Parts: sequence; C-alpha cells; structure tokens
Amino acid sequence: MITEQQKLNKEVVLRYNKEVLEKGSVDAIHEIIHTDFIDHNLPQGAVQGPQGIINFVVDVFHQAFKEVTVETFDQIAEDDKVVTRKTIYGNHIANFMGIEPSNEKVAIPLIDIITFKNGQFMEHWSIINMQEVNSRSLNKKP
Repeated sequence: MITEQQKLNKEVVLRYNKEVLEKGSVDAIHEIIHTDFIDHNLPQGAVQGPQGIINFVVDVFHQAFKEVTVETFDQIAEDDKVVTRKTIYGNHIANFMGIEPSNEKVAIPLIDIITFKNGQFMEHWSIINMQEVNSRSLNKKP
C-alpha cells in the first residue's frame, strides 16, 4: 500500500519533469531540489545541489534542445525513493556533450531513481539511452 508521502513524492517528480525538464524553471529547481542534493550522474567535482541542476538543465540541456516534452510511462515508490521510466523529447539544435546537433526531434529514454528528504530531491541516479541522439547526429545530411 502506497503512503501519502510516497504519493506526494511521485507528484514532485512529475512536477520536476514539467517545470524543470520541459520549461527550465529556476524557481521550481530551488523548491524541488534539497540544498544538499547529490546527482550521482554528474562528473566528479561538478557542482551539486540546486546550482548543479541549473548548470546542467538550464545552461546545457536547454541550450541544446528546444520544444522539450516529457512522457512518463511508469512510477514506482518505495520507502523514500521514486523510480520513473520516461522519455524526454526535444529538437536537437546545438552541441550536447560533444554530440553535434541533428536539427531533428529526438527521443531520450531513461530511468531515474530519486531519493527524497522532506519532500525534496536528495539523491539522483539515472540510466540514459542516448542512442537516438548519437545516431541522428552521425547520420545527418551535410
């Protein structure tokens, strides 16, 4: 049986998908991300906490992808964790982590694991499939 807090945690993940991943809202980042947040997917030595999310999502991801949408397929809550299977869609318009833009809509399937503390993201792990982004970039016409 899912608890009320687990339901709320799942809603926070959905809010993050809409307000942060789709819209790049810095205000939402500060509300959702705990000050001591650790993103285990960032390179060692990268800035963590809300600023780390701003640095990646707003300053890197949203510069490379426009018209971003997120489709959520599954969410599982257990204890203080929420696991989400989703796909991020966007038009790849600029270099992203060394991948040249295809100027096409791409799909980025992923699975996130989020740990919560007091209703905020505390830790994050992710498995991301960049295959479509890579293949479209490599196969783009000059």
